[in-house]
Amino acid sequence: MKLKTNLFGRTFQFHDLKAVMAKANEEKSGDQLAGIAAEDAKERMAAKLVLSELTLGDIRDHPLIAPEEDEVSRVIEEAVNERIFAEIRNWSVGELREYLLRQDTGQEQLRRLSRGMTSEMIAAVTKVMSNLDLIQAASKAEIITSCNSTMGQRGVLAGRAQPNHPADSIQGVKASLFEALSYGIGDAVIGVNPVIDTADSVKNLLEATKEAMIKWQIPTQNCVLAHVKTQMRAIRGGAPADLMFQSLAGTEKGNSAFGISVGLLDEAHELIHKEGTGAGPNLWYFETGQGSELSGEAHHGIDQVTLEARCYGLARKYQPFMLNTVVGFIGPEYLYDSRQVIRAGLEDHFMGKLHGLPMGVDVCYTNHMRADQNDMDNLAVLLTAAGVNFIIGVAMADDCMLNYQSTSYHDIATLRETLGRRPAPEFERWLVRMGLMENGRLTPLAGDPSLFMI
Repeated sequence: MKLKTNLFGRTFQFHDLKAVMAKANEEKSGDQLAGIAAEDAKERMAAKLVLSELTLGDIRDHPLIAPEEDEVSRVIEEAVNERIFAEIRNWSVGELREYLLRQDTGQEQLRRLSRGMTSEMIAAVTKVMSNLDLIQAASKAEIITSCNSTMGQRGVLAGRAQPNHPADSIQGVKASLFEALSYGIGDAVIGVNPVIDTADSVKNLLEATKEAMIKWQIPTQNCVLAHVKTQMRAIRGGAPADLMFQSLAGTEKGNSAFGISVGLLDEAHELIHKEGTGAGPNLWYFETGQGSELSGEAHHGIDQVTLEARCYGLARKYQPFMLNTVVGFIGPEYLYDSRQVIRAGLEDHFMGKLHGLPMGVDVCYTNHMRADQNDMDNLAVLLTAAGVNFIIGVAMADDCMLNYQSTSYHDIATLRETLGRRPAPEFERWLVRMGLMENGRLTPLAGDPSLFMI
């Protein structure tokens, strides 16, 4: 495995694959904080050149975390289709990039290719792609999933209604939900982040959202984004949960910091299929985000893009209905400014799609980052062009419970109208019945939540 190159009149020698992967990353404050980033643009370009010439076999033969030491590595390794991998093991990372961008490489080729790759291979090719490359390649992937409804069809942009409330007030949650519905948002999921992580509180929120779904015959799914153990207790107590939720990290140690393991996820997987209220077959909702492993001191010296890819390698074991990266939520320690957030959003979306996952993005930032709402508008447009399955909607783009900035319900409606996207098919038919949409466009009734306050 060649880890040296001459560039700009200098010789660049990298210690191991882990160093090449880290230094080939686009600039990320998280990698700098971890002490693994490239020293300058010249070293970054040298690392990209070295990485582009490594083969997929080189990457698999030199695991960043050995499978015997990490259960996420084992999940990723065990999922590889050996016949497909044998066909591509001698491809260089650069050749993989060229294949992904070829005009005659379509979604079926991507779907098959995905089964023969590890997450580290997907992370590697991401590092040698431009933003436009990431958009072009991801736009080829159509990942359709089904719970009570379906989403992911080409031309569909779904939205998660996130009607959070700082005191878990059922009345407050419903008020925000009704605004979302009035703008045609909620086809991905009605997903509430609870303040109170108890089984009783989770059950109350699930019952309230399910009650609204039944009353108005809304073709969607509900979820409360509590810890998976709390959801399991609530479901065993009779709570009507369509989807099971959990945040994921890319290492076993990182997941331990979240209080989860593969064994626990397996148990929750069995429970939601036996006692959940979703029709399925896809019954999971996962969230990720670059930097979580570093914040938990569980990164093993690996860069945050590669760790994010490993989250997706774990997620695909459970065939989720939806998955999103909360791209700018953690803060400037990991993604410093709008340029880094936009790059990370495009990277994460591409890597999720190449894993065969129904990828969404929470287009968001915290108030202490060097970013603003215009930057989020830009990222939302880029992701819509890239074929993102869904994005998050919160009232006025300002989450009053989690205290961060995202995209609003009417932002998603505007993206659909401007870029020719539609809601999920069943949900659009419901919107037409409710008088909120006609011929793919919102009617004058849209944006008036009083429609549901009877």
